Amino acid sequence: MLRFDQLSYWEREQYLVGNTFVIVGAGLVGMSTALSLHERFPNEKITVLERAYLPTGASTKNAGFTCFGSPSELQDDLQHIPAEKVWQTIELRLSGLELLRKRIGAPAMHYRNCGSWDLIGTQEPPIDSGFIAELNAQFKMRFDLDEVYQEDPHFQQKFGFNGYQAAYFNRHEGSIDTGKMIAQLYQQCVAAGIQFLFATEVIQWMASANDVIVETTHGELTAQHLFLCTNGFAQAHFPDELRPARAQVLVTKPLAHRIKGTFHSDRGYYYFRDVGQRILLGGGRHLDFQTETSTAFEKNERIRAALLHKLKEEILPGQAFEIDYEWSGIMCVGAEKKPIIRSLNKNVHAGVRMGGMGVAIGSAVGAALSKLV
Repeated sequence: MLRFDQLSYWEREQYLVGNTFVIVGAGLVGMSTALSLHERFPNEKITVLERAYLPTGASTKNAGFTCFGSPSELQDDLQHIPAEKVWQTIELRLSGLELLRKRIGAPAMHYRNCGSWDLIGTQEPPIDSGFIAELNAQFKMRFDLDEVYQEDPHFQQKFGFNGYQAAYFNRHEGSIDTGKMIAQLYQQCVAAGIQFLFATEVIQWMASANDVIVETTHGELTAQHLFLCTNGFAQAHFPDELRPARAQVLVTKPLAHRIKGTFHSDRGYYYFRDVGQRILLGGGRHLDFQTETSTAFEKNERIRAALLHKLKEEILPGQAFEIDYEWSGIMCVGAEKKPIIRSLNKNVHAGVRMGGMGVAIGSAVGAALSKLV
């Protein structure tokens, strides 16, 4: 591949010279940041760098849930994170989803308002009805959302699951086609004149008084401002505040099933949905946290076995199935779930730690990042 010093005058002028904003990462946060910057500064030159031929982390690998928090997950969060930080994070998720729908449009990303169910296993303690009532009161007071969570006494008859004692339905959540979402964002960026350099990995950067020198695998380029939007791959810049979190996903071959909607269980560590005639199931990293703190796109056989067991015994009991696709994606987590939106100096800014909720929160993070300059 050509080094930057081997490019023509035209290529250098187009891509390397005069960049006002350079963004590292062509995923949901990176492209949302680019679009938000363009909306604020329509005449400035914006270039996005991506180390792979597709966004590398989780933006094209997630399950496509438009979720903002299940009762069991929020109960766990409120036990370990200050309540106001939990609600601030939920506010970002809701505003991010609103901006995503406004920016792309529901039909273009195949959005379905199918709702979600939080499934409570027979071995888990039940959720107190008073806690559900308090959650609903908080959502009404803070966001004017009515009756967010309702117990569904008929979920077993609807879906034929096994091993769950209760389910809480959220009519405000749904699903999207992740691939179409990313494709739409990319097309909007190109239409806005935002440039992309794929297969260009950033090695390091150095900020001076007026600009940033960005060293890549092909050479150097400069920008007035640099935005780091690499989520789980940004640990070197925030060693004490975030860590990568690998998640595995399986998708069955087409089969007859009764499942329609999005589902969470075990505090959100497992999640599944229908994808047409297929079933998608992911998660399980809580079974092996240490190994799954990784940026390697590999399988964890222990977790894979647990996912297959869950499909066989709980989600599709008594039904034969075959796995057609499987992959891993790299998320980013920390001691709290509120994302990091911060200037490292006057020229370098970061939007990372999506907490496994990138679809919901990514657009809001991009909008907030654009306001740091």
